[in-house]
Amino acid sequence: MFYIHTVDDGHNPPHEYHPASGKLTPKAGMALKLESGKLAMANGADEVKYISMCDRDSACEDGERIPVIRAGGDIIFETTAYKAMSGVNVGDKVQVHTDGLQVTATTGGCAEVVYKAGDAAGDTVRVRFGSVEAASEAV
Repeated sequence: MFYIHTVDDGHNPPHEYHPASGKLTPKAGMALKLESGKLAMANGADEVKYISMCDRDSACEDGERIPVIRAGGDIIFETTAYKAMSGVNVGDKVQVHTDGLQVTATTGGCAEVVYKAGDAAGDTVRVRFGSVEAASEAV
């Protein structure tokens, strides 16, 4: 899960309430994107716009508003590496795992690595979200 590690100016990001897709089963700390004007899980090279602030066991009703925070470049989020990240360096942009809760070692995403605790799967990784890089390659 993506949780706040640091905010540049120290503020507490406000919750916003946006409509969710009926296919979304949100988990606290899940990376989200906008798809046809509704929140959906982000993964791969999707541009992460929001982080979920709620946890559900079943899908939302289509259009149901859920709490989120914006995933701006002024916030560093902490998560874990899905697989070994030995080829990933601080400053590289990586993709979001298919669960929307971790990062992968695949470059070309919108999660800029700002810290790695190690190179093994499961190690702590800190990222900032921004725009997606054009090139995508497996590391």
